[in-house]
Amino acid sequence: MSLLTFLLPLTGFFFLNSSVFGSESSVPYPVTCLTRGADLTEDGVVVLCPPDCSQWRASVFGTGTYAAISSVCGAAMHRGVLGPSGGSVRVHKQQGRHNYMSSYAHGIQSQSLSRWTASFNLTTKKPLKKPSVKKALAGGNKDCQMDIALVIDSSNNIGQRRFNLQKNFVAKLAAMLRVGPTGPHVGLIQASDSPRTEFVLTNYTQPKELLFAIKELAYLGGDTNTGKAIMHTAETFFTQDNGARRGHPRVMMVLMDGWPSDDLEQAAMLARESGINVFLVSVAKPAPEELAMVQDKDFMKKAVCKDNGFFTYLIPSWFSTTKHVKPLTQRLCSLDSLLCSKTCYNSVNIGFLIDGSSSVGEGNFRLVLDFLAGIARSFDISDMGSRIGAVQFTYDQKLEFSLFDYSTKEDAINALRRIPYMSGGTATGEAIRYTTQNLFRRSGPGRNFLIVVTDGQSYDDVRGPALAAQKQGITIFSVGIAWAPLDDLKAMSSQPKDSHTFFSREFTSLVELIPLLVRGICRDFTENN
Repeated sequence: MSLLTFLLPLTGFFFLNSSVFGSESSVPYPVTCLTRGADLTEDGVVVLCPPDCSQWRASVFGTGTYAAISSVCGAAMHRGVLGPSGGSVRVHKQQGRHNYMSSYAHGIQSQSLSRWTASFNLTTKKPLKKPSVKKALAGGNKDCQMDIALVIDSSNNIGQRRFNLQKNFVAKLAAMLRVGPTGPHVGLIQASDSPRTEFVLTNYTQPKELLFAIKELAYLGGDTNTGKAIMHTAETFFTQDNGARRGHPRVMMVLMDGWPSDDLEQAAMLARESGINVFLVSVAKPAPEELAMVQDKDFMKKAVCKDNGFFTYLIPSWFSTTKHVKPLTQRLCSLDSLLCSKTCYNSVNIGFLIDGSSSVGEGNFRLVLDFLAGIARSFDISDMGSRIGAVQFTYDQKLEFSLFDYSTKEDAINALRRIPYMSGGTATGEAIRYTTQNLFRRSGPGRNFLIVVTDGQSYDDVRGPALAAQKQGITIFSVGIAWAPLDDLKAMSSQPKDSHTFFSREFTSLVELIPLLVRGICRDFTENN
């Protein structure tokens, strides 16, 4: 026997020829305990696993969805679709992802993996029913497009029995949220001595997978360090690598049995400043005789997004949680009430009023567009976030693009850079009036800001149109270059004049003003909210 003939059965390569069986074949084909998902060339194949695969200590990476380097049979045992005696299982190929989470289930310990190029999941060999057209088009609850972090209590205080009741409650909540590609995305963190991220927003975007992942959660024990868990979630969870979507509200729902072992105030402050809406759900609140053990009696008020009653929810017992699933779901999906979602980066409408007069010149005009693109890049531009629009002016005015023409940052910035230079005179006052009536006529729910960039004196009055714009709720920043007179710039600017007026002697120095303008917009937004 050659070495190749000996090794092939161990890796599973002996059945990779696609002519042996087609996609979605129902005939099980024998594999070894070490056959990996990456060894399968077809999607939907049924494999036959031998008995006693747990003795091989095959590597498994992930939970529910597994990295393609995982043993297929080991993953099937971990998932619970196969027992120690082996059997048939169908393997479904999936795209690669970030953050494969480790867990212990059905006697198998899976490992974590930061990233892999391909994945798979498993079902029994029974053919899957084709989804209905209605379900296929649904894709999740479109009225609840939130990114939600569930922080659950896994401390000694809750105990194994109530921990299982908590999992049942979280599963019902997740089912009612209706996760999906166009609906809410959900991740989960366990609070204990140290917080542990169990899965992130992109790991499970189908309801069945999410519910299975919740069911498989293992109880940790330890102290109720809720503050640590909130800090960990605020600092690490809502990143693009973890699947956080631009412009989608960020929600953190914290479940707690009793009271925390640590301080919540600093962690909650970071969460608020990061635009995260923290809900605190307290189950079995401290009895009067227990209050002496609570370090901070106002921990609930300090933990939430805003102490207005909306972000605090009390449940008397883990045995009576079912009736609270619907009202809590409605709160998590109430877009207009998620006050901490609105930050200066994702809730502003910015209009750029650009001087295209002859004194600017083609080269300097491109430097102005680079400057404005730098400002735009600082904001979360999306159909649910901030928006930008642009008007160019000489004696005439031209709406280059409106606030609603581009719903992604890349498209909006590309449109800004493509604006052609007009050349002509300078009528800044009439340009402000035109922008107020046309660009901001329909501006959406965010606060309105106008940045006027000019290199010279206006031939008409700027004070009247600027005051009229400000009365309509538009905050004006004026940016002068070269020969722009300071009196004109201050006449256009909102109050206080000094903090809304900027000047640069050279076009090449405009880039230095970008952080100052962004900071000014955020300052005004915060003060007015």
